[in-house]
Amino acid sequence: MLRQILSKLPKKSSKTDSAESTRLESPLTQQRSNGSTAGLGKSSSGPKRTSSVVFPASVVAGIEPLVPFKDVSNAEKMNLFVSKVSLCCVTFDFSDPSKNTLEKDVKRQTLLELVDFVASGSMRFSEPAILAMCRMCAVNLFRVFPPYYRSNLSSVGENDDNDDPMFDPAWPHLQIVYDLLLRFINSTCLDAKVAKKYIDHSFILRLLDLFDTEDPRERDCLKTILHRSYGKFMVHRPFIRKSLSNIFYRFVFETEKHNGIAELLEIFGSIISGFALPLKEEHKIFLWRVLIPLHKPKSVGVYFQQLSYCVLQFIEKEPRLASVVIKGILKYWPITNSQKEVMFLGELEEILEAISMVEFQKVMVPLFWRIGCCINSFHFQVAERAHFLWNNDQIINLIAHNRLVILPIIFPALEKNAHNHWNPGVLNLTLNIRKMFSEMDDALYLACLDQLKEDEEKLSLLAEQRKEAWQRLEYAASLKPMTGNTAVLVTPLATSMTC
Repeated sequence: MLRQILSKLPKKSSKTDSAESTRLESPLTQQRSNGSTAGLGKSSSGPKRTSSVVFPASVVAGIEPLVPFKDVSNAEKMNLFVSKVSLCCVTFDFSDPSKNTLEKDVKRQTLLELVDFVASGSMRFSEPAILAMCRMCAVNLFRVFPPYYRSNLSSVGENDDNDDPMFDPAWPHLQIVYDLLLRFINSTCLDAKVAKKYIDHSFILRLLDLFDTEDPRERDCLKTILHRSYGKFMVHRPFIRKSLSNIFYRFVFETEKHNGIAELLEIFGSIISGFALPLKEEHKIFLWRVLIPLHKPKSVGVYFQQLSYCVLQFIEKEPRLASVVIKGILKYWPITNSQKEVMFLGELEEILEAISMVEFQKVMVPLFWRIGCCINSFHFQVAERAHFLWNNDQIINLIAHNRLVILPIIFPALEKNAHNHWNPGVLNLTLNIRKMFSEMDDALYLACLDQLKEDEEKLSLLAEQRKEAWQRLEYAASLKPMTGNTAVLVTPLATSMTC
């Protein structure tokens, strides 16, 4: 029955096939409308044979797509490769496992055979083969995700562990296509100068769009493929970096919703490690305008490890950027999110381990003012993490050399904790740091203590003067009768009597 239906399909001339072989997207439309693939190569002299009742006839005349590679001569292997790739352009509905089981199995076996052929590296890929391969990947991989993919992204932003990621039912076939594409890009038989015409900017953009999938397995495959593409096609490197920046911009300043930020940052981390010195202005702008603002979204915990790695890569490349990074982190410091504070303190410790004395002195005043606030935090995890900075020998060395500036800033916070903090563990840590400062410079410690007492006396005196001033105002207001729209000062005593 299917053979009869296929025999009635209109056949296109070889001229039309040749014209369509120059366009990447034309087979997509034709495949969806006719259920078959367009021609990819020139016709040979032999008669055209039907490959199977499962799929349409091969587009390469005289080549049976289901014939194994070992059964054809080397001269025909590339034509057979094109034929098999074209066969795999037929797509199926995987939401129903009982539908088209035979066809799905044939396609799966064909894809596995293609993977083995590409991995063998026996022949150099011709231009029609490269075109056919890019078409097949476009048909099978490039798709628009259903609306519920994006509606459920609020759970990612809120870092809710109760919502599991959604897995694509077509993954068993998608995985093989991804594996085939990765091996194809990695193959030494692929000429990058020819392939760049088909793996072009449009292809890369569609590839980047797939990073928004909720399936972590697919994002992991995409991460490897994009990284290999960046290494293989040097001409596309600036475009890839710009496209990644645009995704980050949209995430930070518009949507704050994207599933693949962690994977994209992981790719960029490896890209940063290959930057030449001195760093270009383009790369520094990426640090200032992308990486530092990425600390702002509430879902930063999802990708914080990769983000911190990228920031540290920049500092290792150019240590003078450490002070710029610290200022940026302080700018986006969380006020009401304790978990983000703990993460930020951990990142600060890693930066301080690599910072130079000159750069540290540029930011030590605002930095230790913020650390002092964290020491006084009522959230014991934040307070503990701030105290743990003194367990780092490098940080203690920086503090010791600049104690004349740092101790007066941090001392009031330590004294406040020593007298008022509710958590016994935090209290013990505070006492240990006070003891460390006392042993480091006892005279400075005592001077800070005297200064603190003097400041507290001044504050107490100001509070008393303010209280007396209010009492005088209340007494004066009570002697003056109320007329018209005169404002009335209501004292707590008057309020309680009214009630």
